[in-house]
Amino acid sequence: MKKDNSLILTAEGYLALEEELNELKSVRRPEIIQAIKDARAQGDLSENADYDAARAEQAQIEAKIKELEYRLEHSEIAKSVSAGTICVGSTVTVIDEDEDEDTYKIVGSVEADSFNNKISNESPLGQALIGHKENDLVTVAAPNGEYTLKVLKVC
Repeated sequence: MKKDNSLILTAEGYLALEEELNELKSVRRPEIIQAIKDARAQGDLSENADYDAARAEQAQIEAKIKELEYRLEHSEIAKSVSAGTICVGSTVTVIDEDEDEDTYKIVGSVEADSFNNKISNESPLGQALIGHKENDLVTVAAPNGEYTLKVLKVC
């Protein structure tokens, strides 16, 4: 069950965050440290644009590392409820009243990406779909009014 301050992630989302963190720590951090050393070797730091840029980039990388470490520490990997029931991690194909068919992957809010049809479990559509099965009619309470979808497929 979700803790109050935990983030829900799919297993793929958790691995992606781990990979990004590893890349920052093992590749980007050493690169920026070397860039700072090289800029220091140029002499006067008071007017050294390379040094200032490297320090600014270092601050951004360190902030991103802290953010990713927090997310990973406070995340919970979503578990499937049962086969055929929509939950976080499910890929769902639905059809609307106009016969338009769409496929969505239900993910935690951290992974949501509407351009790639990854919708949050906390969104109106995600909330409405959770717990339903194939052939269910689902009413979605959206900000611009309610609409109904039929669940065609759950993977």
